[in-house]
Amino acid sequence: MATPQKGTGFSLKDQLFNVDRVSYLASCFHAADARFDAAGFVAETMKDLKKLELKERIVHIASTLERYLAADYKVAAKQIAAALPPPLDPTKRDNDFGDFIFAPLGEYVVRNGLEKRHLKLSLKTIKAITQRFSMEDAIRAFINTHPSETLRTLEKWSTDGNYHVRRLVSEGTRPRLPWSGRLSIDTTTAIPLLNTLHADPTRYVTRSVSNHLNDIAKTHPDLVLETLKQWQQLSQQDATELQWMCKHALRTLVKQGDRKALALLGFSPSPKITVTDFAIHTPQVRPGDAIEFTFEITGRKNESLLIDYVIDFVKANGSTSPKVHKIKQLRIKKGETVSLKKRHVLRDAATTYSLYPGIHHVTLQINGGSFGTQSFDLQ
Repeated sequence: MATPQKGTGFSLKDQLFNVDRVSYLASCFHAADARFDAAGFVAETMKDLKKLELKERIVHIASTLERYLAADYKVAAKQIAAALPPPLDPTKRDNDFGDFIFAPLGEYVVRNGLEKRHLKLSLKTIKAITQRFSMEDAIRAFINTHPSETLRTLEKWSTDGNYHVRRLVSEGTRPRLPWSGRLSIDTTTAIPLLNTLHADPTRYVTRSVSNHLNDIAKTHPDLVLETLKQWQQLSQQDATELQWMCKHALRTLVKQGDRKALALLGFSPSPKITVTDFAIHTPQVRPGDAIEFTFEITGRKNESLLIDYVIDFVKANGSTSPKVHKIKQLRIKKGETVSLKKRHVLRDAATTYSLYPGIHHVTLQINGGSFGTQSFDLQ
């Protein structure tokens, strides 16, 4: 999927949901059942589509589809299953999210099949759709409405032969899934499911597991650390992959300088190093300019180092908000000196912060500890 660039006129909603994609969806239903009014469905859908935002388009297509499928949900679910194209390529191992045009099918299932009498059929339908487009948003409605029954089904799916189904188990139960509503179940409920999924051979699944743990770490850091230690002891996952998973799962804690997280990743919380000549060479800057700073690190013993820097951005009310940025990870030898230089552009239209004038501070953060602070004046 293309990444939108500022000023290019790129529209994600128009790329994902347009007349061509709607026509394709209609053709899938018409190919499965010639009685499906493809032309009518496309015309009615497109009448109001362009004025809607992305998620509104998903709901709109689903609601329009209700007037073109059978009124009996059991029959409509069979129509959906029959209209699905072949599953996504099972030989791929990552980044195969699927075709967004099938997202409205999940919305349709939620809107029409959430009653308990439809639960078994709805979950079966979601399982089929997720092999064409990830159903992590749709499954959350069933977790919230029928937690026990849905979690039992997800437990079975955690060992399913299709990796898209297995990923759904982790992604659908994430406590802080982007663009989705919160779950009513406890944040830690899915840990037993992750215990199974952590040994998965597919990066698409293990990335989801790691993101899931990163969500949990924001409220239960010690539980995440203990879980990762247990996985290391079990040795069920390839050691290199598990190390990657640990790093990805602990990224928020690492940014916070959590000493336990850094220790689990092999970084000493008290590295034997000396930092010298830390200096900012741009004491006065304006929005759009870059700050530049240099420093040297000398190893007093062999050390693995995770080098970050923290900028305390001035806020509108005069207080400051710290933002952690990466520099690099390196292995330094005893007696070795490494010279480092960093250039950071202060973007005037950043999406994660706003720039305000005042004295800003830059702190070197190495293995979670502070190793000096320098300042610059944003004018």
